[in-house]
Amino acid sequence: MWIALGFIQPSQGMTMEDIGGRYFDVLVKKALFDKFEADDYDLVVKYNYKMHDLIHESACRFFAQVCGKLVNDEVSSLQISKTIRHLSVLNAKPDILRKIEKLKHLHSLFLFYEDFHDQDLCSGLIEILKVSRSLRLLYICIDKVELKLILEEIGNLIHLRYLKIDCYNLTMLPRSLSNLYHLQYIICERPRSLDEPEGDDFLPNDINKLLNLRYVKLPKNCISWICEIGKLKSLQELCKFILRDESGYRIGELKNMNDLYKLGIKCLENLKDGEEARNAQLCEKRRLTDLTLCWSHSHIDSTNNDLDENVLHNLQPPKCLRNLSIKRYMGARSAIWMNNVNPIFNLEIISLTDCLELETLPPFGQLPFLKFLKLARMPKVKWLESKFNGNEKYHAFPLLEKLYIHRLEALEDWFEAGVAAEDGCLFPCLINLELHDCPKLKELPSLPPKLKGLNISNMGWKTLNFCSNSNPIPLVSLEAYHCPNIISLPLADEIARLAALRYLTISDCPNLISLGRYRQVETTNNCHLMLDDLDISDPSVLLMEPLRSIASLKRLSIVFQAEVVSFPNELEQWLLTVRSSLSDLLIFNLKSLQSLPSTFESLSSLQYLRITGVPMLRELPNLPPSLKCLAIERCHRELKERYGEDGGSDRHKIAHIPDIFFL
Repeated sequence: MWIALGFIQPSQGMTMEDIGGRYFDVLVKKALFDKFEADDYDLVVKYNYKMHDLIHESACRFFAQVCGKLVNDEVSSLQISKTIRHLSVLNAKPDILRKIEKLKHLHSLFLFYEDFHDQDLCSGLIEILKVSRSLRLLYICIDKVELKLILEEIGNLIHLRYLKIDCYNLTMLPRSLSNLYHLQYIICERPRSLDEPEGDDFLPNDINKLLNLRYVKLPKNCISWICEIGKLKSLQELCKFILRDESGYRIGELKNMNDLYKLGIKCLENLKDGEEARNAQLCEKRRLTDLTLCWSHSHIDSTNNDLDENVLHNLQPPKCLRNLSIKRYMGARSAIWMNNVNPIFNLEIISLTDCLELETLPPFGQLPFLKFLKLARMPKVKWLESKFNGNEKYHAFPLLEKLYIHRLEALEDWFEAGVAAEDGCLFPCLINLELHDCPKLKELPSLPPKLKGLNISNMGWKTLNFCSNSNPIPLVSLEAYHCPNIISLPLADEIARLAALRYLTISDCPNLISLGRYRQVETTNNCHLMLDDLDISDPSVLLMEPLRSIASLKRLSIVFQAEVVSFPNELEQWLLTVRSSLSDLLIFNLKSLQSLPSTFESLSSLQYLRITGVPMLRELPNLPPSLKCLAIERCHRELKERYGEDGGSDRHKIAHIPDIFFL
């Protein structure tokens, strides 16, 4: 938006987007915007930004002659200055809209309407677009209306640089859009629907005339229907370039698109040979940081491994690349440029999926800036890291923070025979580790020193190996699913160092016999687990230390257990140890369970109880006064008959609960 309005001027060697990013950083440093944590997905903190209310109010007053808003039928909306340049309209009435027609200096217009069925409103907006010839920026967010008549007027906005349309019913862009030579940004966002538009109908046929386009965001695969897209040399992002065996859609279109920073090429099987792949000239794209190379699903059955290898070899990206994703590559060997790590790419994110014939991985452990690595569905790979340049010991994966490995069925070891990482230098910065369906993979010599999240399933491991030093273990989340070989998770052995652990899942580990040895010194030093979330399939795990002596638990889930008929007395008594902290209790798919513990009544902090898929349960115990929500689903029908609101004989026993659901 800043660029479209002329606030940012080009500078040699930098894109205007980069300059704008620097402006924004300066405004953050000067406290115009406040930085705050948005979420911690995958235990990696991300940030958003907001403007403080006082700063916003001051800015509105200070720039009242330049910026304004029309809201519904507010009296203040009638006091808009004629010098206004930037205007936001929210559900304004037709009589207020007429004032906009007199604003001759308007540069940006934001239209937000939640319910738009008034013909006068439609006519009013059409008139605004007819007279607002100075507009540089137009943002339309209107729901539940056919925009065709309104959008037809956009073709007259000859100075328009930025167009954003957010409308569920949008079926095509106006044909006159191709006349807007200055247009730099087209953003058409809409919720996903079953009736997605086809690209050849959605776009004007000659949209490639808009040579100043820098960014285009369209529904589904619409952008891939632009014929001769190579004419749009200023385009910076092209996520779905689908190769076809027809003129205007071949890979040579990419040759002169050297401003791209994000590129996704699909249907690479349509290339005839490696020489054709070279026509993309990826090496010349000095701003390219994000690259996806993708073959089609149907290509998985291909036996032409040599063609894939030649194609990938000739798609060598520039060294500025940060993010690389390769899907359904059927070569047995990785490209030469992927093995030449010195001088190295500055790769930070790598994803390889469905590379079914690949036998040896490139030396990813040598990448000095790699932070995220995903490897999925590569059944022939035996080692994560192979011997490299004769070095028998080295720092492996020095900055890697997230490692995701899924369905590498032949993976046997972390390193090829004869290669090892120096002590303490295997994944020194790893924060999150997910391992799924790698039954042959050996256990890690020790868990990485900074690991916060570990999620394993269908693994052949028998135990976990914690670091032997005395440092605190930063593990926050530990999840073990469907691991039939695990016999021990030595949590009790390390209880004094596991103060950070908050989320624990142990599900379908039938041979688990121990959670470690709980030494007396720990109990005297008051070292106990304090969990937010505990998911288990076998209730007897609760009687193993350190869970037996748990100090605090907020949420307990007992799931997928077909044999338990009732809870033994020891388990009923265990519930009393968490009665002051347990707020949520979920019981899911216990097929044989016939009764619930009587100690439920003593759970003084319990607020939410959900019982799902317990078909033998006919009666509820007395429930605590603290309970606010009870949900019962797929249980014996007698429960609903006895406790339902339509004359149930035992309804009075749960009448104190505000929200009751029988689903």
